[in-house]
Amino acid sequence: MTRVKRGTSAHKRRKNVLKETKGFKWGRKSKYRLAKEATLHAGTHSFNDRKNKKGDFRKLWQIQINAAVRKNNLSYSKFINLLKKNNIELDRKILATLANNNKELFEKILKEIKS
Repeated sequence: MTRVKRGTSAHKRRKNVLKETKGFKWGRKSKYRLAKEATLHAGTHSFNDRKNKKGDFRKLWQIQINAAVRKNNLSYSKFINLLKKNNIELDRKILATLANNNKELFEKILKEIKS
């Protein structure tokens, strides 16, 4: 059986790891051992942060809705409560978009709730 030299496959593997760590700080972008460790940690953080991003956006939408509703002497929690009582099923993303971009329609929703 012929001998297999593994230099090319090892070099390719190392090159790919270093390609993933492009832009990292210090030796983690250029030294293979540090880069390999950095990619492992980066992967776990990116997985967790994809989940956290959803909550972060929800918090942002709540803040935007609250700011728009406060101008009409109403609190966020009372606004959401009135929405549910009036069976208006708009999610927070849509409400925040309306509060920022389409103020007239948001005002109509507020009038509908208050009456």
